Amino acid sequence: MKLTLTILLAAAPIFAATTCADLAKASLPNATINSATVVAAGAFVAPPAPVDPFAPPPAAKGAPKEGAKGKGDVAKGGGKGKGAPPNPYAMLPEFCRVTATLAPTTDSDIKVEVWLPSTGWNGKYQAVGNGGWAGVISYTAMATAIARGYATSSTDTGHVSGRAYFALEHPEKIVDYAYRSEHEMVLKSKALIQEFYGSPARLSYWVGCSTGGKQGLTEAQRYPGDFDGIIAGAPANYMIHLHVWSIWVNQANNKTPESYLDNEQLTVLKNAVLAACDAKDGVKDGLLENPTKCKFDPATVLCKPGITTGCLTAPQVAAAKQIYSPATNPRTKAVIFPPLEPGSEMGWGGLGGRVPNSIPVDTFKYALFKNPDWDPMTLNFDKDVARADDIDNGLNNAINPDLSPYFKHNGKLIMYHGWNDQLIAPENSINYYGSVAKKLAGVSKIDNNMRLFMVPGMTHCQGGDGPNTFDAVSALEQWVEQNKAPDTMAATHATAGQVDRTRPLCKYPQAAKYKGSGSIDELSSFTCAAQ
Repeated sequence: MKLTLTILLAAAPIFAATTCADLAKASLPNATINSATVVAAGAFVAPPAPVDPFAPPPAAKGAPKEGAKGKGDVAKGGGKGKGAPPNPYAMLPEFCRVTATLAPTTDSDIKVEVWLPSTGWNGKYQAVGNGGWAGVISYTAMATAIARGYATSSTDTGHVSGRAYFALEHPEKIVDYAYRSEHEMVLKSKALIQEFYGSPARLSYWVGCSTGGKQGLTEAQRYPGDFDGIIAGAPANYMIHLHVWSIWVNQANNKTPESYLDNEQLTVLKNAVLAACDAKDGVKDGLLENPTKCKFDPATVLCKPGITTGCLTAPQVAAAKQIYSPATNPRTKAVIFPPLEPGSEMGWGGLGGRVPNSIPVDTFKYALFKNPDWDPMTLNFDKDVARADDIDNGLNNAINPDLSPYFKHNGKLIMYHGWNDQLIAPENSINYYGSVAKKLAGVSKIDNNMRLFMVPGMTHCQGGDGPNTFDAVSALEQWVEQNKAPDTMAATHATAGQVDRTRPLCKYPQAAKYKGSGSIDELSSFTCAAQ
């Protein structure tokens, strides 16, 4: 006989399951439990990626490949051999692994996993986000959560692979990707938690970056009761305009063969930026604490007659100027999306490569314009942007500034963004933060519930020249559970596994300021101050 679970967060348990296997018998609305098994400590092995049933036939031999996914956009698989990363699952405790398929519509096929620690549960639930077009369970993020004692879950958002082939003629699958899969996952996860432990999770958190950051903001906007705390890193929340701008960058770099900026020219630009602006924040350390203060003109590195190295040609200068500038409507001059920042140059290949990045291109080919042969070099930044906005009608964006329902139950939100982000312009986060403050009567009115941290030198979600490793989860826990709001977070930078720089991350709009003495590689030599 199947167990029937009611999706409620009641104070008392519905009834208590005594084993992991019992969860395989559970019956939840619009869901099928595929398996419920105990995974021994350190024994988890991520399954192979499933075959994408919507993928087109392979391209002819010798045909150019579409652009690669950006760093940090999707969960990466590990492997053995030289340079292989350590096994992220080796130190995991024993847990109950539940796999399920959710079908809120007849065309839905949402895969979900819920992991429940066998012992040592901290009484809390942490959902983890995705990257790019998702299509994967975020196993490494789940491992991080369960290692901290959380019950955790992840979804593939209703399709497999990191491409958007699924979107053609499947509008319900687009809705599943946009927001429905995450909310359905949360409801089922909370019910399984209550069943397994005999009591509900006392607190619920969301942790994600990139698409995962967008998912966190979507939850706050559409389902404000789902979470008590949300971490939204580098959010792709203005998705349609983000992907328009992504093609803007690619068009700039590929306008003509002579326009293209390769690593040699990008290095010239990066060095010139540092020479012009590095010391403006009070310390020469290879980082720009706030790149918006750097008024760098690429024309300063224009090649002089007879010089062909260590400089840029006129077409390359023009390309750089466009990439440093926001995408704009050529007719109205309205800003579509903010620009890449000075200091981020070495990552420009992520969007500006010879072949466009597949993530934004897929948005237009499969989700919006329904034309697999669409050419991104033909994108019109006036008519096509209006058309895209009209077709999407806000489905894939998460830009609603009214977070008052989420704040009303004292929900907390931490946003962060790397200043050297090469895939999502960092001022996008500043713009959203500012829109919430404006909607809700000022920064002082939202400061008890929402804080933004900009990370100098960090690229997309991780990595980069600056201190880029920090514990936002602990900061959020202390805020939610102890009412200790984070003014700063300690960040570290490591080379070959050895920490070589520490620096405070400051609550925006403040930034780290050198005190005038002490090592520039030590956190204690800096304070947070107005920019």
